[in-house]
Amino acid sequence: MTRPRFLPDNFTLSLIVVVTLASFFPCSGQAAVAFDWLTNVAIGLLFFLHGAKLSREAIVAGATHWRLHLLIFAFTFVMFPLLGLAFKPLLAPLVTPDLYLGILFLCALPATVQSAIALTSVARGNVPAAICSASASSLLGIFLTPLLVKFLMSTSGESGVSFEAVGKILVQLLLPFVLGQLMRRWIGGWVARHRGLVKSIDQGSILLVVYTAFSEAVVSGLWHQTSSATLAGVVLVCAVILAAALLVTTCVSRALGFSKEDEITIVFCGSKKSLATGIPMAKVLLSSSTAGAIVLPLMIFHQMQLMVCAVLVRRYASRPEAAPAADAKAA
Repeated sequence: MTRPRFLPDNFTLSLIVVVTLASFFPCSGQAAVAFDWLTNVAIGLLFFLHGAKLSREAIVAGATHWRLHLLIFAFTFVMFPLLGLAFKPLLAPLVTPDLYLGILFLCALPATVQSAIALTSVARGNVPAAICSASASSLLGIFLTPLLVKFLMSTSGESGVSFEAVGKILVQLLLPFVLGQLMRRWIGGWVARHRGLVKSIDQGSILLVVYTAFSEAVVSGLWHQTSSATLAGVVLVCAVILAAALLVTTCVSRALGFSKEDEITIVFCGSKKSLATGIPMAKVLLSSSTAGAIVLPLMIFHQMQLMVCAVLVRRYASRPEAAPAADAKAA
């Protein structure tokens, strides 16, 4: 039976189901602890498999792709703050002052890591460069985000980020990747033969992150503390910023002559913001009286970017396979 053209792909449908499930049946208590643990395991396994799959030559090539990395960092830490400030006349009337501060806080955050890499992988982008860029963005954000938050919001109070956040990044992301590299000699061939498994873990990790994050927001009273008109304003604001970010990252990457694989990496790493990093930073940088409202735009933007990027993944992944270099030379 032919799939209807208007029907989204299975991954997008899965995201919708997960958000709906979290809205009506959010995990809490011990179940939330279990899901959080499961999410961490899935993310660690994802990075372990990517470490085992990628050759050292590919990693070096990804790490030395300095033009791509500089462009992504510029999008993450320069373009987004400028968008938040430039759009103030348009955005501020749609939301409350605290929610506009939340937009500025969103714009100051580093890029997300696991979902950006997973989406890049599914879309057949430059995964080594995505791993290097997204991980570096997360680490740089620990130092740059507090400075940007102070500049954009003039927030009072503590501005430092604990070493625990750095340690979590190293343990959850970098350590599994290094272990995968060390084990590549023995399991690299097996991982290469089971690409479907890696893809399932890519998508599964995103679904777990969405469910656990959205469940926490629902349990905290997300739908009881926000009127429908305000919520609609936040959704519209997030949509405007996301559309602008996707348009700029796509057009600039093409104008600068990057390959399609690099374009995918730039779009998915340069247009995304991290909920996993943003929530802990909000607890450190913001007062408890305003933190709830300020992180709401981040929660909505996080879900929106995943759903929109899932559609883009389908379009990128449907492009024809590039001919191997050896075949091209033979021809």
